[in-house]
Amino acid sequence: MPNRTVQDKPEAKATPAEIVREYGPFPGVEKVAGVTHDGRHVWAATGAKIIAFDPGSGEPARSLERASDAGTAFDGTYLYQIAESRIDKIDPATGQVLASIPAPGKGGDSGLTWAEGSLWVGEYRDRKIHQIDPATGAIRRSIECTRFVTGVTWVDGELWHGTWEGDDSDIRRIDPQSGAVLECLQMPAGTGVSGLESDGADLFYAGGGNSGKIRAVRRPRRAARAA
Repeated sequence: MPNRTVQDKPEAKATPAEIVREYGPFPGVEKVAGVTHDGRHVWAATGAKIIAFDPGSGEPARSLERASDAGTAFDGTYLYQIAESRIDKIDPATGQVLASIPAPGKGGDSGLTWAEGSLWVGEYRDRKIHQIDPATGAIRRSIECTRFVTGVTWVDGELWHGTWEGDDSDIRRIDPQSGAVLECLQMPAGTGVSGLESDGADLFYAGGGNSGKIRAVRRPRRAARAA
């Protein structure tokens, strides 16, 4: 019997995503790529700078003049930012680049998040998520996905990623071993997901690409979490 690939496995039925709030566009921001959350502010990569805003008020808080082409992550102390074919480690207090490592997709990288002492990097057209060493960029393992990968995030032991193909975009939870789709939140037609990050609780923050917006999307509650 031939081996089944992740593309052969049945996907979970999509349910409509619940968008609870929109932020932006912010002054001088034409697009949003990566998104992360530091426990207080949401950070968004916008091309030439990384902006931070208060998700409660929606007001901009500060910005860092740094190249920011794709995914953004926060490890509890430092920001990590994809810029062209590298990932920069940035001090959010000063904006100084402390170190840089090669990005696994060599310029084809998309989402970025921090979990379990590793960086997790989406590779858009190759439909993969790589777990990499944050000090060297060495690939520890790779997960094959069924759709183009945009933003990536971990929350409560769950791995989620965004997709965006044409006018079709969703946020999906996948099995971190097999890549099989376990849950899928379908965004409204024409509403893309570029970056993606969890607030550590019940919301995702999803970058909206050329709309210049960030959208807060409700993460579905399950019995184990609701108890």
